[in-house]
Amino acid sequence: MKKLVIATRRSKLALWQSEFIKEELQKHYPDMEITLQEFVTKGDKILDVPLAKIGGKGLFTKELEVAMLEGSAHLAVHSLKDVPTQFEDGLQLTAVSKRYDPRDALLSDKYETIADLPKGAVIGTTSLRRRMALKLLRPDIILKDLRGNINTRIAKLNAGEYDAIILAATGVQKLGIENEVKYFTPIETDVMIPSMGQATLGIETTTDPKIVELISVLNDKDAHIESTIERSFVDTLQGGCQVPIGVKATILDENKIRVQAIVGMPDGSESICEDVTANINDYELVGKTLALSFIDQGAKELLERAEKVAFK
Repeated sequence: MKKLVIATRRSKLALWQSEFIKEELQKHYPDMEITLQEFVTKGDKILDVPLAKIGGKGLFTKELEVAMLEGSAHLAVHSLKDVPTQFEDGLQLTAVSKRYDPRDALLSDKYETIADLPKGAVIGTTSLRRRMALKLLRPDIILKDLRGNINTRIAKLNAGEYDAIILAATGVQKLGIENEVKYFTPIETDVMIPSMGQATLGIETTTDPKIVELISVLNDKDAHIESTIERSFVDTLQGGCQVPIGVKATILDENKIRVQAIVGMPDGSESICEDVTANINDYELVGKTLALSFIDQGAKELLERAEKVAFK
């Protein structure tokens, strides 16, 4: 092939990610023409309704997938946490990039940590997972919806609409905008377990063997192992992208991998949490095995109730 077209969203972060993958591909294929094709997705258009209310699966990927299936694009670059665990026929997750900082982060112009927040502080986040984690830590805080791209969210914080907001640390770091707030504090995974695939880029392609072979050079072994566990956990629970599920796999050494996972109610009133260590050679089974343990403890019923009460 002489040309590759990358389908991408138009947000600053999405464009950064697609340009990054373009540069990585160019290192392997210096003579190939690689271009970006920009799209506005359903998730980008609907800014006044929480994503969980309109259905989280594929809100930021559908338009890009259509372009690939129709042949106008060859690959799409996503934040892996936004990528559903099941794909349309003819599409697949072909590679995952090296993982950046997987933590969530507290951003504030007044307070450095969650512990520093005063009673009744207003925190901006629409993520059910983050809401659950915050309520488990600080039942006294007030949660307020927060939508828009990263720059828009930070602008709302700076305008005084919130005492603090929670974002994925990696997005802020990639754009180099940590200094736009007084305090940018990553939250350790022991305190707030991230979303599946957070801080990893997922490269989706068609199942065309030629495309798959070209893109597979981008696959990072460690990120592949960690994301396989996380995505298998969520897939077994049939949780989707917008329910209160946190899961983080961390390679400890050449033999062991740690998996932290939590599911619960958005208000923190109920939760199931586990922290296990497994043999890294079993990584293809670990996520499913842990999810089955959660199911035995009532996780599916808990998530069904969580979906019903979310944002009512």
